[in-house]
Amino acid sequence: MSTTLRLQQFTLARHLRDPSANPPPPGIEPRRLRVYRELFLGAIEGLLAGSFPVLRATLGEPRWRARVADFYARYRSQTPLFTELAEAFIDYLQGIELDAPWQLELAHYEWIEAQLYLSDAEDPPHDPAGDLLEGEPLLSCVARVLAYRWPVERIGPGYQPSEVPEACTLLLVYRDAGLQVRFARLAPMAWQLLVGLPGSGGERLRALGNDEVQHQGLMLLEQLREQGIIVGTVSPR
Repeated sequence: MSTTLRLQQFTLARHLRDPSANPPPPGIEPRRLRVYRELFLGAIEGLLAGSFPVLRATLGEPRWRARVADFYARYRSQTPLFTELAEAFIDYLQGIELDAPWQLELAHYEWIEAQLYLSDAEDPPHDPAGDLLEGEPLLSCVARVLAYRWPVERIGPGYQPSEVPEACTLLLVYRDAGLQVRFARLAPMAWQLLVGLPGSGGERLRALGNDEVQHQGLMLLEQLREQGIIVGTVSPR
C-alpha cells in the first residue's frame, strides 16, 4: 500500500468519525461523504439500539444519537467483532462524564440481559441433588446476582431519578427454562447468601445470623433449586 493511499484512508476515516474536527480528504463530493458517514454511523447506531432499547427510549432520540455519535468519534475499539460492540459501549460510558449518572448502570443491566439470553455456556460438573448444607450451592451459568446504586429495573421514559436512593438495588437476573430472561429483587440477606464467599451452604447460612435467619436462607436455597436457578452443589473449596 502506497504512503499516499494510506494517508487518504486515514484522512477519510478520521473525517467519517468526527467531521466537525477533521477536514475531509480532497476530491470527494460532500454528498458522497455524507452517504458514507450515514452508512457507517447508522450501522453502529442500529446495533447499539438493539442492545440498549430502554436506554435509547429513556434518553430520547436527540440525546441517544448524540451519545452514539460521540462514541463513534471518541472510542477506539479493540475488537473487530460486532457481537462485542455493546460491551465496548459500556467501557466508553465508564470513561466519560454523563449528563444522567444512571446511564452506565442501566446500560450494564441491559447488557447482562442480552448476555444471558444469548449465552451458550454450560454448567460445570455438579450434583443436582447435592446437600445444600454440606455442599457449595452452584448458581446457574445463566444467572447473575447484581447490585446497583440506581433502580435500573424501574428506569425508563417515565421515570428518571435525579438522586441516588439510600438503599442499593439488589437483583437476581436469570434465564428460565423457556429461554426468557427474568429478574427478581433480592433482600440484603438473600443477596449476601448468593454472593457469599466460597464455602458450604451451611457455612454461608451460619454467617448470616440466628437460627431463624438460617432457616429462611435454607428455604430460599431450596426454592431456587426447584426453579433451576441453583443447579445443585459442588464440593466446598
